[in-house]
Amino acid sequence: MARVCIPDYEYKERVQRCAAILRRENLDVLIVNGNEADYANPRYFSGFWPLFERAGVAIAANGDAALMVGPESSIFGADRNKLDKIFTLLAYRESANPAYPELKPDTFHDVFKSLGVSGEHIRIGVASYLDTSVVIFNAIKEAFPKAEIVDAGHVMVELRRIKSENELACLREGYRIANIATEEVIKAIRPGMTELQMVGVAQKAVYEHGAEYEGLPMYVFSEASTRHAISRSSYREFQKGDIVQLNLSAKIDGYSAAIGYPICLGKLEGQRRDIVQFCREAHAWSEKQVKAGVYAADIAKGFYKYFVDNGYEKNYVYGPLHGTGIIEVEAPWCETSSDYFLQTNMCYQVDTYISADTFGTRWEKGIAVKENGFELLSPEIPEVCPELLF
Repeated sequence: MARVCIPDYEYKERVQRCAAILRRENLDVLIVNGNEADYANPRYFSGFWPLFERAGVAIAANGDAALMVGPESSIFGADRNKLDKIFTLLAYRESANPAYPELKPDTFHDVFKSLGVSGEHIRIGVASYLDTSVVIFNAIKEAFPKAEIVDAGHVMVELRRIKSENELACLREGYRIANIATEEVIKAIRPGMTELQMVGVAQKAVYEHGAEYEGLPMYVFSEASTRHAISRSSYREFQKGDIVQLNLSAKIDGYSAAIGYPICLGKLEGQRRDIVQFCREAHAWSEKQVKAGVYAADIAKGFYKYFVDNGYEKNYVYGPLHGTGIIEVEAPWCETSSDYFLQTNMCYQVDTYISADTFGTRWEKGIAVKENGFELLSPEIPEVCPELLF
């Protein structure tokens, strides 16, 4: 069976689409940067996922592009690069800050010259401001002190927010595998086992079924740690009656798919049942609002009102949807301040989270916006919290 992936021609199309936006925005060149944790923008154009070091891609308005890597990634990058050009820049070295005194690195001058970008008074767009180190930013300024450097993050949002059929296929496959991992954890979990042991069960499943990596650092939380919106699994041993939060994921050719919902190692009763079920109902409310042409802020405002009207205002943390794709959490977010309309093939996590005094819960799955609703990219998650009786 053919592996689900992004074909080489799509990387070339992405560069040309980007170049057209640069011409529209009167930018001579765009630089995108990333690292091992947030690799999205460089990988979007080059297919390269850095390890230890950073990576960047420069795209010229004429449609030429080059990958930029640190000294130890030059061979690795060349082997994985979907672009025709690669340069080794000291600014992309690892954070241990080696000097490489014998190295004769390339410079941003070398990169731009190869792309046909010349002159002093050029306009340089930098996307991924949060992923551009001070060292990289200063290297750009030192190479082109008279250039105008502008924040061009919106260029990448425009390019990445609507998914191609190949991107959708990668996400569907990731969700399929994430669901298998979830089922394997539910089969294996027992009182006395640890959160980290269950992460190991999930990791085994995602690799055995074809994922290249976890879609995000997978977590299995229990009891008090379920209050954490972001956290890590621990050595805590499960006990009968525990609420356990599963958020498991798989990465397919860079695309990250995650499924999340709670389970209970026993009967879920009282206020706990009420809160968990309210969260599931809020999740269902959110997905019913999704279709092309809807104003994102209207969904978010209605979602917040749903919490307020049901007495859960103090438990509200964030909005109902966030973009998903190369990174499991990516733009655009759906928030009360959002200023855009949903479009066909925008992909979201319907991510419904609530934190109470002693525990929290999340229900999460992936969808693609369609004209009259949405396509469920992941298998459907349960309607109620599964109860495992021992």
